[in-house]
Amino acid sequence: MAKKVVTRTYTASIRNQSRVSDGLDALGFAASKLWNVGRWTCSRIWDEIGHIPNHNELTAYLKTHERYDDLHSQSSQRVLQELAEAFNGWYGKRRNGDTRANPPGYRKRNDDHPHSTVTFKAAGFKLDTQYNRVRLSQGSNLKEYWSDFILCKFQTRPDVDLSTVENVQQVKTVWTGDEWELHFVCKVEIEVSESPGDHTVGIDLGINNFAALAYEDGHSELYPLNCLKQDDYYFSKRLARCDDSDSEQAMRLNQKKSARRTHYFHALSKHIVQRCVEEGVGTIVVGDLSDIREDDENGESENWGRHGNLDLHSWAFDRFTELLTYKAEMVGITVKEVSERDTSKSCSCCGRTRKANRVERGLYVCDECGTTANADVNGAENIRQKVSPSSPSLSVNRSNGWLAQPSAFLFDKETGAFAPQEQVTS
Repeated sequence: MAKKVVTRTYTASIRNQSRVSDGLDALGFAASKLWNVGRWTCSRIWDEIGHIPNHNELTAYLKTHERYDDLHSQSSQRVLQELAEAFNGWYGKRRNGDTRANPPGYRKRNDDHPHSTVTFKAAGFKLDTQYNRVRLSQGSNLKEYWSDFILCKFQTRPDVDLSTVENVQQVKTVWTGDEWELHFVCKVEIEVSESPGDHTVGIDLGINNFAALAYEDGHSELYPLNCLKQDDYYFSKRLARCDDSDSEQAMRLNQKKSARRTHYFHALSKHIVQRCVEEGVGTIVVGDLSDIREDDENGESENWGRHGNLDLHSWAFDRFTELLTYKAEMVGITVKEVSERDTSKSCSCCGRTRKANRVERGLYVCDECGTTANADVNGAENIRQKVSPSSPSLSVNRSNGWLAQPSAFLFDKETGAFAPQEQVTS
């Protein structure tokens, strides 16, 4: 067994909720107010000079604003950083063709401000693991006559002992909808297994099949997105019936949808890691979707169609990759990200690159060597070959059956797990 330092987030309940809830409410409201000040500032500067200020510019501009001192300085910096990240995400969607993407809005519901998450970095908290207490610093505007902190008594899961953690980097106060809870972001040393093998597998993440896998020995697998699409349709219909998008009913529907999606990502990443262990895989190669919109022949961003553009940005590819990475590292498997550029246009057998060879979304036919392939599997194999090129003999011996007829695994909602297509109950 080898040791490795990784980042983990541990959730803890607050045992003295009634005593600290007013103070935590004040901090959560303050974070919302600062967000709104930053949002208004971005809009004003943007309208005047045509430039959205970045995190550093925004922080320097608002350091003297009275709302900045409602929180500890590091916590205020984090709120403005989150705002800048939200603007970057919106701008990236618009640049990539999503015309329905909206810039980040104000955190306000009528005359009330929601309970925003507040992040405390090293200088903003003091942890006492002996008595399970943490002191959270308040901003100078919220300090009382004798105290400049909120003392929270917490309880973690029985299997979590923060006294053994190498480094607690951040503490976050998070509103669950009913009460506050604490999230401890830690650096921990874990034992990882030896690599199960030295084979590689490529993973292509897509908008029809969430994942397509191409193994080094020649077989392939597909993981269709049927269940997530069904959930999107179901919850969209339910949300449309709500009188107010900010209502309690709408909030609970969104929470349920998010929980089901998160479970899907956990189940899928766990299943893929298990399959890799069975196949002796030591390296997983995942496509980096930051440049997913490959340019067309005119140098412009390729348009996948209205629904394709929206779907492409609605799924948490980054979140899935994070889950896959930390589950894989526990069993000694390395995850590498590579660019997906041209992987959908190139033949994985002969290397011929031609956009027209992708006859339709699910089919790739090479006009050079005659290879017929499932388009997503062909992309996954190209991704895999960027780290581990196949030997010439293996490329020659591969049949069209391997490329064109991958195995399919479907998500079974009754069991909450994946199974081969023919074994999933209806």
